[in-house]
Amino acid sequence: MINVKSVCLGELENNCYLLTDEESGKSALVDCTEASAKMLAFLGNADLEYILLTHGHYDHIGGVKEIKERYHAKAVISEADAGMLSSSKLSLAAFCGGAQNNTNADILVKDEDVLTLGNTEIKVMATPGHTKGGVCYIADDVIFTGDTLFCCSCGRTDFPGGSFSEIKDSLHRLSALDKNYKIYPGHEEFSTLDFEKQNNPYMS
Repeated sequence: MINVKSVCLGELENNCYLLTDEESGKSALVDCTEASAKMLAFLGNADLEYILLTHGHYDHIGGVKEIKERYHAKAVISEADAGMLSSSKLSLAAFCGGAQNNTNADILVKDEDVLTLGNTEIKVMATPGHTKGGVCYIADDVIFTGDTLFCCSCGRTDFPGGSFSEIKDSLHRLSALDKNYKIYPGHEEFSTLDFEKQNNPYMS
């Protein structure tokens, strides 16, 4: 069983999540907007094993360097987005006034990879479209969708590496899943997969 806590951080109101395997007590942070006092209070004394990055835009990675050093956690990202961790141009920080604290990935993931967090399996689903290397993380009955799937919407595709056709394909892959997963997106309110299948115009 897993426990999920959330916090909203930053000017773009990013959702970051602390996923904890209840039996072992090991945790993973999904996206890491900043290493602020609010983030540190949110993490507390978590036994943080991974920082799971849904993609590499600056508002999702700004705190990775400090948090991974402080907690000795491994930064996880797809190979296609890994360069964003060390390039303010690729992460868009240089163009949007965001923070860029250069760091490197510890683990590169691809579609259908599985990470083990205590007794919990975290499955990786490649969902390009918002970025070339966007991924979702699936654990138990939840999906962390980053900026791929929002409540009744989807991520924008007009940034470098974005593709509307690719994000539509990614959304169709998500809609093909047969469980009513809880949807935890990178911004805005939470949802469920069944609700999105019925109400999200981009999933049709």
